[in-house]
Amino acid sequence: MPDGRPDVLVVIPARGGSKGVPGKNLAPVGGEPLVARAVQASLRARRTTRVVVSTDDAGIMRAAGAAGAEVVRRPADIAGDTSSSESAVLHVLDELARREGLDPEVVVLVQCTSPFLTPEEIDGVVAAVLDDGADSALTAAPFHGFLWRTDGRGAPSSHGVNHDHAHRPRRQDRPEDLLETGAAYAMRARGFRAAGHRFFGNVALVRTDPARVLEIDEPDDLVRAQALAPLFVDPAALEPALPEPLAPVRLPGREDIDAVVLDFDGTQTDDRVWIDADGRETVAVHRGDGLGVARLVRAGLTVLILSTEANPVVSTRARKLNVPVLQGIARKDHALALWAETHSIDLRRVLYLGNDVNDLSCFSLVGWPTAVADAQPEVLDRARTVTERRGGHGAVREIASWLLGKELLHP
Repeated sequence: MPDGRPDVLVVIPARGGSKGVPGKNLAPVGGEPLVARAVQASLRARRTTRVVVSTDDAGIMRAAGAAGAEVVRRPADIAGDTSSSESAVLHVLDELARREGLDPEVVVLVQCTSPFLTPEEIDGVVAAVLDDGADSALTAAPFHGFLWRTDGRGAPSSHGVNHDHAHRPRRQDRPEDLLETGAAYAMRARGFRAAGHRFFGNVALVRTDPARVLEIDEPDDLVRAQALAPLFVDPAALEPALPEPLAPVRLPGREDIDAVVLDFDGTQTDDRVWIDADGRETVAVHRGDGLGVARLVRAGLTVLILSTEANPVVSTRARKLNVPVLQGIARKDHALALWAETHSIDLRRVLYLGNDVNDLSCFSLVGWPTAVADAQPEVLDRARTVTERRGGHGAVREIASWLLGKELLHP
């Protein structure tokens, strides 16, 4: 529970394929792809703690990541035209449980196809579950139309769905109907798992503004959304937010960490390399980092070097430090997950030190993603903690001081 709040996980299903509107989830509305609009609304909601996009499409992955979401790759067998949104949500829950042991109290399904969904509406369905005792909740808008149903061949049926055509009462005399908007659904996660669908137990309807209701299923829907977008600009997105008082950053201690995983280039080095006339590479490392690693190992922590580069320099440094190394790794997150499983290490108790975007996939796996002071901006944004020292200038020793305190000083 981050900051004492219940875990509220948002899952945004976003397939790459769409027959009605090809490339729909990347279609721009108001200058933003639909998937980015869904991510931004979810991140601005006050009651959500984590936002994940489930997709099988590389372009959607990039757009979702740029908007600030985590991404879980959706398997092909649940990414077809007949695949349900529920299957995507269940897959994300299973993946995060497997990787991190995550068991959120509430899971929220947000649909990209509702471009004018607001953060307040997302908070509303969450509040209906957490505060009002509902098991599941959905956004719904007042609806006053008369519904007719055809016989499947286009002819009208003999009577209306929500009215008797022989007696049409005035609007104020009719019971109020509510239209499911398809935008946001909140569910108790364990109840959702048990039921296998989004409507179970005590279902709450959370009223929304009918003027904002629009689901994009056909090309004409997209045209209308693009035309209406200037009318529905969120003022909060235009005005700079007042800065909130910064809470003191809690650094991890020995009680939080069982393993430290270190990137090499840019964290144990300053990201520069010297190449001589024969093509041999040399780098500079910090002696204090070596002392820090030695003290961590002596204190019983597991230390691993994980590097994309396959370079003798990395192997030499690992031998010098007497720690294992995995290098030449294309998918660092896969290698990290397998290593942790093989060694029975809880990823929530892993501190990962990185500096560049190829470390972000590992950041999403571990409990303590940590960046060096001169890391790339995207990495600094995703880090839970940041060292005061730059890469190659004692950042690893600084981490050892966090974890060991005075024990670091013992000879």
